Amino acid sequence: MHITRFRAAVGAAVTVAATAALLPTSAAFAAGKPDSRTADSATVEAFGRIADAVLNDRTSVLLDTRSTAGRKAAKLDGKVRLSAGLSRAEDTGLSSLKTRKAWLAALGEAYTAADTKTSVDKATVKGNRATVRVTETTELTYKKIRGDEPSTTGFTAHHELSFSLGKGGNWELTGIRPQDDGPGAINEPRTAVAATGSIDLNGSPASTRYPGSRNAKPKDLTPAKGGLDYKAMAAYAEKYWRNYNPAYRSFNAAGGDCTNFISQSLKAGGWKDVPGSDTSDYHKWWYNKSSQADSWVGANEWAWHTLSGKRATNLPNVYQMDVGDILQMDFDGDGSKDHSMITTYRSRMGVPYVTYHSTNTYRKSVASIIASYPGAVYYAYRT
Repeated sequence: MHITRFRAAVGAAVTVAATAALLPTSAAFAAGKPDSRTADSATVEAFGRIADAVLNDRTSVLLDTRSTAGRKAAKLDGKVRLSAGLSRAEDTGLSSLKTRKAWLAALGEAYTAADTKTSVDKATVKGNRATVRVTETTELTYKKIRGDEPSTTGFTAHHELSFSLGKGGNWELTGIRPQDDGPGAINEPRTAVAATGSIDLNGSPASTRYPGSRNAKPKDLTPAKGGLDYKAMAAYAEKYWRNYNPAYRSFNAAGGDCTNFISQSLKAGGWKDVPGSDTSDYHKWWYNKSSQADSWVGANEWAWHTLSGKRATNLPNVYQMDVGDILQMDFDGDGSKDHSMITTYRSRMGVPYVTYHSTNTYRKSVASIIASYPGAVYYAYRT
């Protein structure tokens, strides 16, 4: 079963963060075993400042105006540098983010401000290497281009940083890897993958061309007696996008929580259980305190259940989605759906905004996802 799943303003924060020197190894660690040590508080703070510098710099590239002080400081400070290899990789990554920014502009989206904060979750040292896990919390302010965009979009993302001791006994940042499933954060450099392979026959891919066909009628969002409440679906998703509902199990450690999350949201808006005893029977859809149907948590199984049971229909274009509709992605075009998201806002100009788990994200525009993954295959569902 394939289950998928804020410090000072940008610019100033980057400059401050990137100029902080890391401690030499002689003062870096608290007492511990020689082969596995925990970095002391000063070193943890230094690790966090470097992570903050890199992530803030990535975010700032996406803004209408940005300061270049962060990268200059990181390169010119003789006591603390990114490794040469990572510095080149980040330069390439920032270039790709500039391309993404231009693509977003062509799709009618831009950001005027951002707030990125970084906290260190864990820092461990083995020999001359250190592994640091951090959580990034970023909020971006939408530029009013069409005039009806929501105010902000936000996400939390987890990263693993690798450090090694460089010349002079100071730490060098050598690598940074995302730790979340699902679409990467908007400020995460990615290389587009061309869509190849077969298409899932139990669903029709949707066009990503804006503005798309006008054939799909907007939803009536007024709750009907005995019908679905799409506003309730959106309200649920926007309440629990970051702080998970303790009434449900999380599946982040089992492949991703994205489909579990949309199932919860759909249930909050009136979807009824289709009970059964066989968890693998995709015709069923249910959750209880001890188990759940595969269709509740699996991206493919959810689609099989939904389409075979006529609980939703495929939309021909992603820009036809309205509140309560579902978007799924097949990242590499191999016919297997990898990620599920729910629409929680739609602008008057016809841009849907999705909220999801696995890289927990609030009101991310469909345009920004397409700009980040132009080679993916998309499936849009009218619920």
